[in-house]
Amino acid sequence: MNRMNDLLPLAPGMAPVDAMREMGVAARAAARRLAAATAAEKRRALHAAAGALRAAAASILEANAVDVARARAAGNDEAFIDRLRLTEQSVAGMADGVAQVADLPDPVGMLADCQVRPSGIELARMRVPLGVIGMIYESRPNVTADAAALCTMSGNACILRGGSEALDSNRAIHAAMVAGLTGAGLPERTVQLVPTADRAAVGAMLAMTEFIDILIPRGGKQLIARVAEASRIPVLKHLDGICHVYVDSGADLDMAVRIADNAKTQRYSTCNTMETLLVARAEAAAFLPRIGAIYAAKGVEMRACAESKAVLDRAALPGVVAATDADFHTEYLAPIVSIRVVDGLDAALAHIDRYGSRHTDAIVTRDDAHAERFLREVDSASVMVNASTRFADGFEFGLGAEIGISTDKLHARGPVGLMGLTSEKWIVRGHGEVRG
Repeated sequence: MNRMNDLLPLAPGMAPVDAMREMGVAARAAARRLAAATAAEKRRALHAAAGALRAAAASILEANAVDVARARAAGNDEAFIDRLRLTEQSVAGMADGVAQVADLPDPVGMLADCQVRPSGIELARMRVPLGVIGMIYESRPNVTADAAALCTMSGNACILRGGSEALDSNRAIHAAMVAGLTGAGLPERTVQLVPTADRAAVGAMLAMTEFIDILIPRGGKQLIARVAEASRIPVLKHLDGICHVYVDSGADLDMAVRIADNAKTQRYSTCNTMETLLVARAEAAAFLPRIGAIYAAKGVEMRACAESKAVLDRAALPGVVAATDADFHTEYLAPIVSIRVVDGLDAALAHIDRYGSRHTDAIVTRDDAHAERFLREVDSASVMVNASTRFADGFEFGLGAEIGISTDKLHARGPVGLMGLTSEKWIVRGHGEVRG
């Protein structure tokens, strides 16, 4: 098993910048081969990679145990450990995710808007790979397999730079993926893992405009902001997941309780977890004590506006504190929720516009007109009616494993799967036409 001290530059004395350049050259060559690979070739290779992950489960878990022990010794909190830890079930799920991606429709070569122009030329737009994708990510080792699968199926080579906290796990997962892919005939450098924790490697990646076509950072806000600010390469990203659930006037309160509970407590550490609960004033007295009792029982701290705090205090619930304005700007990723009573839909929309991160927001309502307004007027990557924000996920959206979530408005938005890792080019078939 590889230890952290084994993960050094590719060759003795090679600087990280030179090592990254060598990886870039190899990735560009692999990308040319992958762009020409058939769907059958890519599917066969990914099913082989899924099998290799299953076969390597014991060594992957052994490597992960080293990473988890190192993270605990460094004093990281339980939310951090949760993102890092793998189990037999999660490794099996990782392999299943790779196999599911293999069975998705191959977007490469898809045609759209086919037409014949008055000149006689036949015109269409064709889906093509982006080329080489750079991933910089933290904590979650499953990203190594997810990214490798999605990039491969979409015809892209990838260079992966995982966090130092998951070096052993990422190395074991990468080795299994490469064994499967190369055993099925794809280039050895289809998926490359940066083999050093030296931060100079990240700096080099951010400037590799001749080799990397797009960068995708996944992790904490600090990492993503650094990549977005320093990169000379286009970046696909989201900075925050300040997600809202709004309980509308006249809402089904049984439904609202289920959704507000699931959106906050099903898992605390994900970017699609609800951070702020908005409640129409007409429903506050009936709804807040019910959801508050559930949060209190689960140890969720409630940071409540003055009006919601008064309602919760009358119910004698523990864990209720006064909210500050900063709380509504905060992505907690923890058992903490901000709560505000609002006049109604217009006030909820205004709050989301001011405090939201354009990630995922939901309304619980019986009013079809309110639902339609919410869908149209909330400017977020995923907008939901009568459903938990936790559904904002590539797997739940039918994309297979996702490579990330984008809150940008150019190229891809929301959960990014295979289609988001391709671009388009115009193709023209002529019959000797010339322009007059």
